[in-house]
Amino acid sequence: MNKNAKIFVAGHNGLVGSAIVRELERQGYTDICTATRDELDLTDTHEVLKYFATQKPTHVFLAAAKVGGITANNTFPADFILDNLRIQTNVIDASRWFEVEKLLFLGSSCIYPKLCPQPIKEEYLMTGPLEPTNDAYAIAKIAGIKMCDAYRAQYGCNFISAMPTNIYGRGDNFHPTNSHAIPQIMRKLHEAKIADAFEVRGFADGSPLREFLYVDDLARACLHLMQHYDEPGPINVGTGIDYTMRETIMLIAQIVDYKGNIIFDGNIPNGTPRKVLDVSRIHALGWHHEEMLEEGLRKTYDWFCKTPDASKRM
Repeated sequence: MNKNAKIFVAGHNGLVGSAIVRELERQGYTDICTATRDELDLTDTHEVLKYFATQKPTHVFLAAAKVGGITANNTFPADFILDNLRIQTNVIDASRWFEVEKLLFLGSSCIYPKLCPQPIKEEYLMTGPLEPTNDAYAIAKIAGIKMCDAYRAQYGCNFISAMPTNIYGRGDNFHPTNSHAIPQIMRKLHEAKIADAFEVRGFADGSPLREFLYVDDLARACLHLMQHYDEPGPINVGTGIDYTMRETIMLIAQIVDYKGNIIFDGNIPNGTPRKVLDVSRIHALGWHHEEMLEEGLRKTYDWFCKTPDASKRM
């Protein structure tokens, strides 16, 4: 991917897409094409084909997706499977028709089987039942990975897939119900601090183990993979380090400076007991994460406090 490559970042306003654009600009790439939802509906086949015909990108980062937390996935499973299938099918197929040199598709570690061995290796994909709370989203993402592999096998397309762990950072969605764990916890504790609340409830028992990756680290990994990875199948992107959710929540409380009581409730579903990736393959390619959890959380909270509409992001 030369510095003068024409690069399309699909989903550039999202958490991951915006970080990829920042990293491309930081590394000196200048011909970056993006489009808002009003300018390009990625679920519309004809609009996507027209966009590719006009822009003619040579490289594509497919970071656009419909995402959300457990509540959103449980409430809108049809939307999650349909929108994601449409987005990825349109972009991947258009990339084939217009001879894109390389495409990177982003999956998610939540699409691995619920109870697969830990740490999770890439070959564990599709070896067991999925987590029921997000199976519609997971099936769509698995289809995207398989589609990249199928286009590689049948048409010789250089389409690759990355499997990031739980992502957080500036630009995240802090909606009270439709967001992922870290921004939802951060907002809840921030609002409790502002309200001088005596206690905060609504957390599970705190025992699940989770791995978190700062979004700018993921962006660096995406560019690294675009330069150094050319294989079928997904490659994991993460830290290889996991924390209990109790540890994570207490760390966020410290950063937010919430001094009240935090109540952990064993009656609230925990989801997958443990989820941490085996990142040996991407380490062998020369990439390692740089941001440790505490510093990444501080940067995220600082962004949240300085961004007036952060709590309204969807």
